[in-house]
Amino acid sequence: MKKIKLKVPATVANLVCGFDILGMAIYEPYDEMELALTDSPEIIIRHEDPFGLPEDPLKNVAGIVLLKIQEHLQLSTGFEVTIRKHIKPGSGLGSSAASAAGAAFGANILLENILSKNEMIHFAMFGEELASGVRHADNIAPCIYGGITLVKSTVPLDIIPLNTPDLFVTAVHPQVEVKTSDSRQILKKTVSLKSAVEQWGNIAGLVAGIQKNDIPLIGRSLNDVIIEPIRSILIPQFDEIKSKSLQSGALGGGISGSGPSIFMLSEKKETAEKIARLMKSIYDNIDIESYVYISKINPKGIELIENK
Repeated sequence: MKKIKLKVPATVANLVCGFDILGMAIYEPYDEMELALTDSPEIIIRHEDPFGLPEDPLKNVAGIVLLKIQEHLQLSTGFEVTIRKHIKPGSGLGSSAASAAGAAFGANILLENILSKNEMIHFAMFGEELASGVRHADNIAPCIYGGITLVKSTVPLDIIPLNTPDLFVTAVHPQVEVKTSDSRQILKKTVSLKSAVEQWGNIAGLVAGIQKNDIPLIGRSLNDVIIEPIRSILIPQFDEIKSKSLQSGALGGGISGSGPSIFMLSEKKETAEKIARLMKSIYDNIDIESYVYISKINPKGIELIENK
């Protein structure tokens, strides 16, 4: 029975102004997934983590992805999957995307690479739909491609890998839960033309800055006038962390995905470490436990670490 082991990274979606279209992979935290083909068509899911996620394939993010692949390819074989999650569900760091993308990526290896990256993303999006009710790809795409990706469209699926600037990411995960489905429900259904134009300028500026490696342009484009003002009210001390991080030298940053995690970009490791200490102290002062991660942008995405 062929068996593989994957290291599946966390991802930061939206990148402030790019709601549902921009995302990047980071090195930490990450999940571990082991997958094997089985002789029977059964999908077996096991979780070796403390999060109590369902193991019924129809209710599990990885399980539904494998079922869709199995159905599409008319496979007579099944899959056995063991997941060790270190990306906490509801963290805003792409926990559901990691399971979904890891399932599609791993299945592709076991099936001797018959799927393209975009086909893997297509199947992984069924996992995101199960988790949040929406088939979005802003976490899945960087998980599979690595680096920073632009989701030009999901129908048809059009993913554009972008340049990977040499920047540091500081992310803090306060131990409060913000469900993606809940954070979507509070968003406004319409926006003013003035706000839309400002947001388009920020997105275009951010993509241009990433592609040109123009660090000042990246910094001044990390501004969101539509989503962040609404979602930030769900995150304790968001305004304080953002303003003090900027004062400490961060290029910019904001909510990671739907939150509650917050990320900041920095040019230097010393700045990223200073911001990490700042973030931790702010949450310690209000007795909220938090985990802080410092990472470069991860250009690889999912890694195959064992194949036997």
